[in-house]
Amino acid sequence: MPGPETVLGKAAALLFAFGPDEPQLSLSELTARTGVAKPTVHRVAGDLVALRLLERVGSDYRLGARLFELGMRASVERGLLEVATPFLQDVRERTRETVHLAVPEGTEVVYVAKLGDHQQASTPTRLGGRMPMHCTALGKALLAHTDPEVRDAVLAGPLERRTARTVVAPGLLHRQLERVRASGVAFEHEEAVAGVVCVAAPVLGVDDRPVAAVSATGPITRFDPTRHAAAVRAAADGIAATLARRRELTPEVHSPEH
Repeated sequence: MPGPETVLGKAAALLFAFGPDEPQLSLSELTARTGVAKPTVHRVAGDLVALRLLERVGSDYRLGARLFELGMRASVERGLLEVATPFLQDVRERTRETVHLAVPEGTEVVYVAKLGDHQQASTPTRLGGRMPMHCTALGKALLAHTDPEVRDAVLAGPLERRTARTVVAPGLLHRQLERVRASGVAFEHEEAVAGVVCVAAPVLGVDDRPVAAVSATGPITRFDPTRHAAAVRAAADGIAATLARRRELTPEVHSPEH
């Protein structure tokens, strides 16, 4: 990332200052969070507003609509959302519960799609949101197949306890990941949110590294994740196979201009 002394670095610092629980920030809050001088924050924020990367809400700022557009465009260009959506819809129809698609980033999962039903469980997930890998079924599905360096970093801890049932013992998590690799599916029982259970499966690339993961989530009172493990795994495998066929039909161009 560009250093904070560059204009681009300052703009990035302003955009990254917004958090899940702070969708709006004042000029003073942006200044305090970024460490950038207030006059500079005011000038750069004005430029970002002009580009629709930020929006003014009274005297505050919030992330602009163009950021969402760019994020969606990037996902669609990779082909992931376009390919995955029919499979996600099928899982939702089969389960009548919330279905997620997430991608790995470091030791976290980032949610890129969320399909809900009228009776969906209350979950804290949102598009673009993040969760630690170790306490979600999506994360475990990805972690079981990711590079050893990432897996070792997670197992080295500390493992954040999100609920009373979060797995925080590295040895136990390691054994769970071994079972995920053997079975192709991962489970989570109230480890991220009390009362919510989940089943997930990885979308593996041609090199058997995880591109994404699919999950079905529901309340423990009515949702049995083991009953829907086959459907979730079939969706993940279907996405992987479709992505592989697309790569064969449209091979990447390797030239200095690309």
